[in-house]
Amino acid sequence: MTRTLRSFAWASFIAQVMIIATGGAVRLTGSGLGCPTWPTCTADSLVPTDELTYHSLIEFGNRLMTGVVGIIALIVFILVWRIRRERRDLFALSFIVGIGIVAQAVVGGITVWTGLNPFIVGFHYLSSLVLVCITAAFLARMDSPAGPRESAVPGWYSGLAHATSGVLALTIVFGVLTTGSGPHSGDVEAGRTGFDSEILEHVHAWPGYALLALTLVLVVAAWRLRLPTLRWSIALLAIELVQVGVGLYQARNGLPALAVGVHMVLAALTAATMTVVVMRLKRPASAADADDEGAPAAASAH
Repeated sequence: MTRTLRSFAWASFIAQVMIIATGGAVRLTGSGLGCPTWPTCTADSLVPTDELTYHSLIEFGNRLMTGVVGIIALIVFILVWRIRRERRDLFALSFIVGIGIVAQAVVGGITVWTGLNPFIVGFHYLSSLVLVCITAAFLARMDSPAGPRESAVPGWYSGLAHATSGVLALTIVFGVLTTGSGPHSGDVEAGRTGFDSEILEHVHAWPGYALLALTLVLVVAAWRLRLPTLRWSIALLAIELVQVGVGLYQARNGLPALAVGVHMVLAALTAATMTVVVMRLKRPASAADADDEGAPAAASAH
């Protein structure tokens, strides 16, 4: 891979995480309707006007981030276009990111048109998180050779990793529902889900603790068996520990906006790291063949 492609691939990933941070800032500062229309900011202006407040600047800044992630994704797509035949995997991932960004912009508009419906806002966050995972997958495959892939771990370990991914997804979904039921709705007049936020806080924590336990098993197994997932499973465990700490802090201190925002970004980084762990469950078939060829040679040397 060229240095240019690698740089823009990382920029794409970072930008996807940043737009989650700026989207969180919109919601946590009550700026969700700072620009009351879409795609323009007001009925008569594309940008915020003097009559609008700082909420408009925050919301408009988040809209500008959509343009930033879109431009970076387009550059990645153009760079991958030249190698699309030999790297169909990277081409497909870059194409999905581009389509996803366009879809995200439309969903963002729908959230404004519906007055920040909490379920649509939650879907908006989840779809942003999926794009973070796809850009993470791109980074994971970028330095891996093209061609068929084979399992690099025992079958039970692969199943456990996928189960852990499912528990992570469940944790995030309940987290989104919890936020949609709490005080940070994006605007004082925006609706809530109607669920009991205190009950959801506990329900959200249960799969979170299960996720932590499963990840610990992944780490220990990878260490004992010397699996290629060891480094990234350790990173996953570390992020989860920080995430649990932030979650406990915000729950016990009345959900301060900054802590909630950090929690949102950490969820995206957790999902991205889990994605890389899953990508490491397989290796290029050529690597497996090389190991098989190396084994007899090593045996004959003794």
